[in-house]
Amino acid sequence: MKGPLFYAKILLFGEYGIIKDSKGLAIPYNSYQGALKKSENPSKEAINSTKNLAKFYKYLSQLNTDLVVFNLDEFKADIEDGMYFDSSIPMGYGVGSSGALVASIYDKYAEDKITVLENLTRDKLLKLKQIFSLMESFFHGQSSGLDPLNSYLSIPILINSKDNLEATGIPSQKEGKGAVFLLDSEIIGETEPMINIFMNKMKNEGFRKMLSEDFAKHTDACIDDFLHGNVKSLLGNVKSLSKVVLDNFKPMIPQKFHNVWQKGIESNDYYLKLCGSGGGGYILGFTEDFEKTKNILKNFKLELVYRF
Repeated sequence: MKGPLFYAKILLFGEYGIIKDSKGLAIPYNSYQGALKKSENPSKEAINSTKNLAKFYKYLSQLNTDLVVFNLDEFKADIEDGMYFDSSIPMGYGVGSSGALVASIYDKYAEDKITVLENLTRDKLLKLKQIFSLMESFFHGQSSGLDPLNSYLSIPILINSKDNLEATGIPSQKEGKGAVFLLDSEIIGETEPMINIFMNKMKNEGFRKMLSEDFAKHTDACIDDFLHGNVKSLLGNVKSLSKVVLDNFKPMIPQKFHNVWQKGIESNDYYLKLCGSGGGGYILGFTEDFEKTKNILKNFKLELVYRF
């Protein structure tokens, strides 16, 4: 048995903001993927994955919802038969490792599922997001459902607000010098503690004001520029966003990257932002000259995401 592949995702813009109803833009990232499998000679990782699927089965069997019905008997039988999730998506890196797993389980076991091939109306997208939010909450305590949605559909998704999503197109990549890239912090991040820090910060009126004004304004401008291919304007807006994140989301940025982050803003060679909830994993970068940035950040591992 080998199930279909589900890819990683990158939330280009909107981290934390989407929890509080501002815009976001998520794109599939095909360098990493996962699939459900069975093996005659499972590895230690595969056996652990099977155990985790058993816990997930238990969680799904206790879900009280009218949104979705799963074929739980089949799911249980497959787990007993040694099914596991074989994934190259790094865990705790902000690129949707649990999202791909959730998407694969929905795809295989949901009855009367919404498929990628049908006309994806706003209502269908919203229903899928709600289902995935319920499912992924098993992993994070609280989930927007966006990671599994992106992985399941494998198309860019524009989040206008909590209740308003649309599939969107992004400009095709150009052979330019500029790039969006990932910077590997080499630290595993945990989503739940980061979300807890954010929720505590939300009790502060000044933080809420910053989020609804500065953060949302720059995020919306970045999304608009990216979708329309306005590179010059995009980099200016990413710089503003990078400053706001450094000033207000320090606990989510690993300590050793505070200076690297600041240097990018001061030199204008590159700009960094959070990729997912932060605390480790990947940091997202934007640059006008990727070769130059690779040289400046030669002590770090960089991965190319998108060229412009």
